[in-house]
Amino acid sequence: MVSTFPRLLLEHAAQRPDAAALREKEYGIWQALSWSQLAALVREMAHGFAAAGLRRGDHLVVVGENRPRLSAAMLAAQSLGAIPVPLYQDAVAAEFVFPINNAEIAFAVVEDQEQVDKMLELRDSCPQLKTIWFDDPRGLRNYAETGLASLDDLCARGREHALSAPGFFAAEVQAGQAEDVAAMFFTSGTTGNPKGVVHTHLSLIDRAQAGARFDHLTPQEEVLAYLPPAWIGQNIFSFAQWLVCGYVVNCPESASTVSIDLKEIGPTYYFAPPRVFEALLTSVMIRMEDASAAKRWLFGRCMALARRVGPALMDGKPVSPIDRCKYALGNLAIYGPLRNTLGLSRVRVAYTAGEAIGPDLFSFYRSIGINLKQLYGSTETAVFVCLQPDHEARADTVGVPIEGVEIKLAESGEILIKSPGLLKGYYKNEAATAEVLTPEGWYHSGDAGFIDGHGHLKIIDRAKDVGRIRGGAHDGAMFAPKYVENKLKFFAHIKEAVAFGDGREKVCAFINIDFDAVGNWAERRNLPYAGYTDLAQKPEVYELIRDCVEKVNADLAEDAMLAGSQISRFLILHKELDADDGELTRTRKVRRGAIAEKYGVLIDALYGGKNSQFIETAVKFEDGRSGSVSADLKITDTQTFPAVRRAA
Repeated sequence: MVSTFPRLLLEHAAQRPDAAALREKEYGIWQALSWSQLAALVREMAHGFAAAGLRRGDHLVVVGENRPRLSAAMLAAQSLGAIPVPLYQDAVAAEFVFPINNAEIAFAVVEDQEQVDKMLELRDSCPQLKTIWFDDPRGLRNYAETGLASLDDLCARGREHALSAPGFFAAEVQAGQAEDVAAMFFTSGTTGNPKGVVHTHLSLIDRAQAGARFDHLTPQEEVLAYLPPAWIGQNIFSFAQWLVCGYVVNCPESASTVSIDLKEIGPTYYFAPPRVFEALLTSVMIRMEDASAAKRWLFGRCMALARRVGPALMDGKPVSPIDRCKYALGNLAIYGPLRNTLGLSRVRVAYTAGEAIGPDLFSFYRSIGINLKQLYGSTETAVFVCLQPDHEARADTVGVPIEGVEIKLAESGEILIKSPGLLKGYYKNEAATAEVLTPEGWYHSGDAGFIDGHGHLKIIDRAKDVGRIRGGAHDGAMFAPKYVENKLKFFAHIKEAVAFGDGREKVCAFINIDFDAVGNWAERRNLPYAGYTDLAQKPEVYELIRDCVEKVNADLAEDAMLAGSQISRFLILHKELDADDGELTRTRKVRRGAIAEKYGVLIDALYGGKNSQFIETAVKFEDGRSGSVSADLKITDTQTFPAVRRAA
């Protein structure tokens, strides 16, 4: 039976009071918070919020990394019938203005001094934001702003309130209903202002339960919460499913310690977008490039075997006894130590979502014995729409519809979804709600795809981004930019890519190199450079990237539908694409329209046959200063290949 999040908390506290609910790494030591301790903390905070004036239906903004007391603050707000609104902690202050004003938010709980400063900066733009509580007091001793207090002060005030109203908390929790609004998540805002996606306890808990049943999750799972809590993917795994299953959520000490914490915790249930898996693989490849010739030879031989045998073993398919023995030896020498180095040695189920993952990247992890699977969903669907069953994980699909989900395809190829996890609506935006929700309850996903012969969903691209090549040898051929970009990003030396080609006779691309990987490559070749811009324009680096692009072209030529998407020309950008510069969303999705507008002169140069183009771009630095980066960018032609015609 679907309940509410505060009721689930109290059930765990009653049934397993001393079991660990949350762990936080502080000063290098993991500190555990039991379910009973968490329930007591939530009760104190709820009383404190009530004393401060937070009421049923009010919104509470929450900003910070994954922290036990921030999760407790969300539960405390929900206990009163208030609605937590998590926002991205790496956003600049100006990005908070629209969500805070749109939701008329007067109360904020933030992690530390950095977030406090952002909130104080907003007070002129958001005059209703009166009260701010902070978790970490470091650097805030001399702050004397009106309405600013610590969470310790909030809890103390809550204890006083509880003495005068001892039955208040229990009554408020009891008054909550599954159909009440549980949280609001703001979308990335790739095409305008972000939209507030309203979810109920029912929609979030139902999908969390369906996902838990699908993968047989238990209270014994260990999860590492290291992605932004404002992203619904992280919120589902480290909040909704955490409360449904009762497993342990571990909060890293900082972003810089995540890789160490991953190895220490050894999660059994792991979730990451493709960029995280790309970064992990890049770190491995950098280390292998620095290894001795003998180790590189052994690694290459073992990985060739793993690519041939590993996926079949993961899928339970027959493998010859000789290959099984070879793989077992490889597991002792390479695969096991590699899983341990990645921190994934105990993973039972790993998921990736948020963006399509490159097939080679996906196969790599499965080939070394990691049960990596794909899922399909979005903020509006409470994440869980399609999941890949064990032994049916394939790189080119995102799984089967799970219980409660119906899928149908519009004539345009757009995927329509009906599910108990659908959003209640967009906050104060009936027009946008009507665009995505039909009167019959179908949700317009905006994705183009189809159901294959095995009942698995295949995603081609965003429906609005799928285009056609016009003119030339491939006139009328399909152009799926994300598919091409993901193939490029598999290479350790390529961090980001943006492909263009819709309505044109050929495909061209912008590429960001991975500064760490290419820097390491350059240093081993005694190639000097003075920073990203200098390194990116080295002729040797262009040759390195051209080799990657041409390998992608050869691969695309194998697919008759996408052979026209081969890249004819490319350039390496003089700066990394950055969310602070409006080029990526906070979930690192490419703002394709903004990039095309900002770098129109570069696109014209690519298609105009130029060999180089000067560009100067305004940038924002991490310390808040503004500046500019300029360079004369080289433009390079690449080899394309005839489409491979397969015998019928």
